[in-house]
Amino acid sequence: MKAKELQLEEISLIHLTDDYIDEMIEIENLSFTMPWSKASYLNDLNENPSAYYSGCLYGGQLIGYAGVWQIMDEGHISNVAVHPNFRGKRVGELLLRDIFCFCVKHDIARVTLEVRKSNLSAQKLYERLGFRCVGIRPKYYADNNEDACIYWCELKKAGEYIGENISHRE
Repeated sequence: MKAKELQLEEISLIHLTDDYIDEMIEIENLSFTMPWSKASYLNDLNENPSAYYSGCLYGGQLIGYAGVWQIMDEGHISNVAVHPNFRGKRVGELLLRDIFCFCVKHDIARVTLEVRKSNLSAQKLYERLGFRCVGIRPKYYADNNEDACIYWCELKKAGEYIGENISHRE
């Protein structure tokens, strides 16, 4: 799977189902040193009523996904992953914008996530979208004891980025 001159209009955003589980796992394994298991994703997709997953399709293939768990009026972004051939092409941004739209529609006021302290490209994206680092989780990642930066985003402040005219599809 290659991304030549990727045009954002060629990408479709979808509500992910387990129909895409094998592609999710492939992207997961390419993206993380401690990937989630297929069983974990199947549980989230089929058994967790507070979970929502957004996916980006290009040419009918999944090229990225993001998940959020609704916990009262807050959202916890569980994962954001983009196939390596499509990184740096705003796919992650599209996924997060879709997650924001889902959250606004479901009265989620703010969202949080953790990111490796060394993952500067992800941090740059999150900050551009309105997230702010509010703390550190020491030795959060078990594979190398790396710290995690804790990010929060108030969706009302991100509203001008989301745009009032964007509606979420389910």
